[in-house]
Amino acid sequence: MTITRLPVGPIALRAKPSVGGEPDTQRGRSPSMPVHGPLIDSFGRVHTDMRLSVTDRCNFRCVYCMPDEGMTFLPRAEILSFEEIARVARVARGLGVTSVRLTGGEPLVRRGIVELVRRVAAMGFDDVSLTTNGTGLARLAEPLAQAGLQRVNISCDSLQPDRFAQIRRRGELSMVLKAMDAAEAAGLAPLKVNVVVMAGVNDDEVLDFCAFAREHDRVVRFIEYMPLDANGLWDRSQVVAGSDLLAQIGERWPLVACDPQGTDSAPAERYRFADGVGEIGVVASVTRPFCGTCDRLRVTADGAVRNCLFSDDELSLRSVMRSGGTDDEMAMTLRTAIWGKLPGHGINDPGFLRPHRSMSMIGG
Repeated sequence: MTITRLPVGPIALRAKPSVGGEPDTQRGRSPSMPVHGPLIDSFGRVHTDMRLSVTDRCNFRCVYCMPDEGMTFLPRAEILSFEEIARVARVARGLGVTSVRLTGGEPLVRRGIVELVRRVAAMGFDDVSLTTNGTGLARLAEPLAQAGLQRVNISCDSLQPDRFAQIRRRGELSMVLKAMDAAEAAGLAPLKVNVVVMAGVNDDEVLDFCAFAREHDRVVRFIEYMPLDANGLWDRSQVVAGSDLLAQIGERWPLVACDPQGTDSAPAERYRFADGVGEIGVVASVTRPFCGTCDRLRVTADGAVRNCLFSDDELSLRSVMRSGGTDDEMAMTLRTAIWGKLPGHGINDPGFLRPHRSMSMIGG
């Protein structure tokens, strides 16, 4: 394994595995899958963070995710019921999962989402959060907080109303900004704002978003554009590297790494402004993969377990449940899925094949 440190003005990127994000193979690959203890893969990575998709449907059609028209959604009968989602969460909790993030599609379009949050939060997870485009959040922020939701990530790719409309193709920027205010008023904090940065589209707003983070004390997370759009039009030339973003920001506002040793398993590399006013994050999935410290698993809206965002390997929890399977059988399905996780997603390898499912179908 090669560790690289890239200097960026007054700061340095968090050290991470360089090629494909492989974990430390010097530890050796375990020969057999354990049937007790935490969710662990054959490279020793313990999985405690679950992304649980509640729907593949969305009321936006963001250019980096869905086509403007003609998106095919799963039949409703194939989507997990709330009872099934709650059962998945309960079994995962018993295997040591401590953090759950509800995703979509857009999770707030799922009728009864507040009740689902209540069920999941009651299971005793350390962290229960949700990622949303914000369109329904102003109305639901308080009920969600009362149900046990702790945090939200709100997607917002432009601070310019016209450009926001061009990227999202639905909704209005003012609605999303009001959602941020409502979330903070309800105690859903710290609030994170997700920005997918695309070359020639919104990369000229990076400093504007930093000023926004500083003014409102919101954590803005810049996310590299990933090959997960339903149109299949992603091109590497559209990716703005995290190192370039940090260099640009650092020239205007010096940054200090929050975790210079790279011990945090979260996908975002976190930086605070050196003057103490605010924080940003960079999710460099393409140019700086963090596979070596990945502790996440995903369950799609139709109950498929995915051990990597970019992998097409899936095992179906829905099939287990609907065939009368026991919780122990569900647990073994989760263990088997995680045990089969590869050392890295290989996005920078010549033979990389983009996954068949797009982001909205997987659940981010």
